[in-house]
Amino acid sequence: MTWVMTSKKQFYLHDDESLLDGLLRTGHDINYQCKEGYCGSCRIKRIASSHVIDYPFEPLAMIEKDEILPCCCRVQGVIYVNHERIDK
Repeated sequence: MTWVMTSKKQFYLHDDESLLDGLLRTGHDINYQCKEGYCGSCRIKRIASSHVIDYPFEPLAMIEKDEILPCCCRVQGVIYVNHERIDK
């Protein structure tokens, strides 16, 4: 089970639910367009995580070292994120 912690609330991801879908399900205001790692509009800051965050495929969107793409990253354990919009 994956636990997600934000400044707004804490919740767990359902089986096979993306981080983006979990954030949207729990009322977080997250921008997104493609949901496949191409556009980067959903990028958020990763504050900390108990496990390595990886991607099933290399996303095309450019992200900084402390950013993740919740639409396509794979998370496990506990993750702390800043869900506020990142303007690039």
